[in-house]
Amino acid sequence: MIGGAAHAQYQYPFQNPALPTEKRITNLLSLLNIEEKINCLSTNPTVQRLGIKGTGHVEGLHGLSMGVVGNWGGKTPVPTTIFPQSIGMAETWSAELLEKAAGIEAQETRYIFQSEKYHKGGLVVRAPNADLGRDPRWGRTEECYGEDAMFNATLVISYIKGLQGNNPKYWETAALMKHFLANSNENSRDSSNSVFDDRLLHEYYGYTFYKGITQGGSRAYMASYNKVNGIPQAVNPILRKVTIDQWGEDGIICTDGGAYRMLMTAHHYATTPEETAAACIKAGINQFLDNYRAGVKGALDKKLITEAEIDQNLRGVFRVMIKLGQLDPPEMVSYAAIKDGPEPWLNGEHRDFARLITQKSIVLLKNENSFLPLDKNKGGTIAVVGPRSADVLQDWYSGTPPYSVSPLEGIKNKIQGKANIVSTTDNTVAVSMAKAADIVIVCVGNNPSGNLGWKKVDGPTEGREAVDRESISLDSLQEDLVKKLYAVNPHIVMVLVSSFPYAVNWEQEHLPVILHITHCSQELGNALADVIYGDVNPAGRLVQTWPKSLDQLPPMMDYNIRHGRTYMYSKSEPLYPFGYGLSYTSFKYGNLKSASKLSAKDSLSVSIDISNTGTRDGDEVVQLYVKHQKSKVERPIKELKAFKRVTIKTGETQTVQLKFAAADLAYWDIHKNRFVVESEPVQLMVGSSSADIKETKVIDVRN
Repeated sequence: MIGGAAHAQYQYPFQNPALPTEKRITNLLSLLNIEEKINCLSTNPTVQRLGIKGTGHVEGLHGLSMGVVGNWGGKTPVPTTIFPQSIGMAETWSAELLEKAAGIEAQETRYIFQSEKYHKGGLVVRAPNADLGRDPRWGRTEECYGEDAMFNATLVISYIKGLQGNNPKYWETAALMKHFLANSNENSRDSSNSVFDDRLLHEYYGYTFYKGITQGGSRAYMASYNKVNGIPQAVNPILRKVTIDQWGEDGIICTDGGAYRMLMTAHHYATTPEETAAACIKAGINQFLDNYRAGVKGALDKKLITEAEIDQNLRGVFRVMIKLGQLDPPEMVSYAAIKDGPEPWLNGEHRDFARLITQKSIVLLKNENSFLPLDKNKGGTIAVVGPRSADVLQDWYSGTPPYSVSPLEGIKNKIQGKANIVSTTDNTVAVSMAKAADIVIVCVGNNPSGNLGWKKVDGPTEGREAVDRESISLDSLQEDLVKKLYAVNPHIVMVLVSSFPYAVNWEQEHLPVILHITHCSQELGNALADVIYGDVNPAGRLVQTWPKSLDQLPPMMDYNIRHGRTYMYSKSEPLYPFGYGLSYTSFKYGNLKSASKLSAKDSLSVSIDISNTGTRDGDEVVQLYVKHQKSKVERPIKELKAFKRVTIKTGETQTVQLKFAAADLAYWDIHKNRFVVESEPVQLMVGSSSADIKETKVIDVRN
C-alpha cells in the first residue's frame, strides 16, 4: 500500500508513477470535462489545464519522415537517416537488420521531439506497414514486406521491437501498424470491398497484425479505408471482436485520414456526422485523423453514445501515453535523455548502417557467365546511363536524408579515377556513349512519385498511394533505351531501381546482368557500387513473386488468394519466384535432420549443412517450406515456415538450425473459431528459394 507521503509530491493521483496504470487512468478521466475528452480523441491528447502531455503521430516506414517530401516536416524540415524502402529492407531477409534500422529511427524520433533545437514531431510512429503485397499492381507495394504472411509477421515484429526499445517499463516510441485490414488496392480504396473468408482473415490478412500485437508488443494500429466483407473498417466489428477481445489490443485504434468523412461520402454507411461518429466510437476508434469534434459532440447530445463509452476508448490512448513516459517525471524515463548532443543523423554509425542494410538488400537476378563482379582496377570506359542513374528519389513517406549518393556518384567513389566514366540521363546521348564504352551500366525503374504531387504518376507502369499500376512492364521509353543500348554494346549491367516487381522478360532473355535495388536509401549509390565491383557479395532475396505478365494474375479485386495468387497458390511459372536471388559464390545443401514426429504443443528443430563451394565468401538465405500432405482443408502448394540468413566463408560448411512450432502448421477452424493442428504427414522442404528446394523430409504431426 502506498502511503500518504508518497502521494504528497503529486497534485493528482494520475501523476504518480507508483500507482497501477488503470488507477491512474481512472483518476485522469474523472478530472477531464467533456470538451477535453472529445479533444483527446485527436492524435495529440494533451490537456494543458492538468499538465497532461500527449504526443502526436509521425510517419516512419523506412526512417523518420520529417523532410520535404509529403511535407511531413512542415515549414522547417529536419533531415533524418533514410533507409531503403520497406520492401527493400525486407529483401535483406534479416529480422535483425530491420530491428536495428527501427532502433535508429526511434532514437532520431525522440531526439527531434525532445531537443530544444527542434521540439517537433511526435512519439507515435506510423510503422510498420503490416499489409500484405498480394498483387504487384498495388500502388503501395513499396510500403510492405512482401506477399507471405509468416515472413511479413517476422519482420513486423522486429520493426516494432526496434521502434519500442527494450526498456521493460517504457517505450522509446510507439509502433502504430497500418492499415488494418486487407488494404492492398488503391483505386476506389475509399469505397472498395475486400471479400474473403474467416480462414484468410486469421491465416493471412490478419496474421501480421495478430503477431504484431501478441509477439511484437504493438498497441496501436490504423484502420483502413476499405470495406471488409461489406462493412467499412472504421466501423467494422472486427476491430473490437477480434483485435481487442481476442488479440488483446488495448491501446490506440485510429482512423486513416479522411476515413470519418468517407463513411458518409464514399461508403454511404451513415448519413449524418453524429451517426458516423457514434459508429466509430462503438467500433473501438479512439483517435480520429479528421475534423470529428462536432460529430462526437452531437452524438453525445443525441444520446447515440455515452460519455462512459468515450471514457472506455480513451483508456487505450492514455495507456500508450503512459508507456511512452509522457505522464511521468522525465528523470524516470531513460529515453527522455535523448535530446542533447549532435544530431544523430550525422552519426557515422547511422551512416554506416544505412550503407550496410542497403548492401544486404540488393538482389542479383541474373549474372550470365559470372559477368559480375567487375574489376575496378581494369580501366577502360564505363558508361553510366539511364533515368535512374543520377538521383536518389524519395517516396511519399520518405524523410529527407542529410545527403544521398546516386548510382553515378557511388561508381565514381568506387573507381576513384581508375577508369574513364561517362554519364548521361539523355537516352539519345546514352546510345552514343554505349558504342564507345567497355561496360554499360544502365539504371532504369519507376519514379516513386514523392515529388510529383498527390495522386500524380508518370504513366501506367507507375503506382503510389491512391494509384494502382495498370502495367507491370518497364515503360516504353526505358524498354526502348535498354534494347538500343544492347544493340550497340551487349556488355550491359541493368540496374532495376524499383519499388515493384517488373515483367522484364526481354531483359532476362538477352542481358547478361540484372540487379534489383529499391529507392530512397541515402547510401544507394555506394552500396550498389560495392556489389557491382565485388566488395560485397549480393544475397538479397525477392519477397514477392515476379510474374511474367498480367495474365498470370487474378483480377485485382479478388481477395481470395486461393484463386492462384502468390507463390502459395499460383500454378504459373513466374519470371522470378518468391525467395529468389543469386550470389557470386555457390552453396551445397545436405544432411537434413529433424525429429520424425511433432506433437501439437511442441516445436521442431531442423538442421541442414550448407557448404560454400565457390571462390568467394558470401551470405546464403536458407528457407524452410512445408507442404501438408493429407489436410482436411485446402492448403497452399507450399508455405514458408522458417528462414535464416547466414554468412559462410569459401570452403567452409555450417550447420544451420531452423525452428518452428507445431502451432505454425495450424489452420483456422471456422466451426471451432480457433487454430487447429491436424494429425497428418507434413513434408519439410529446405532450399534457396520457393522454387529451388534442395532437401526434403516427411514428418508425422500429431494433435
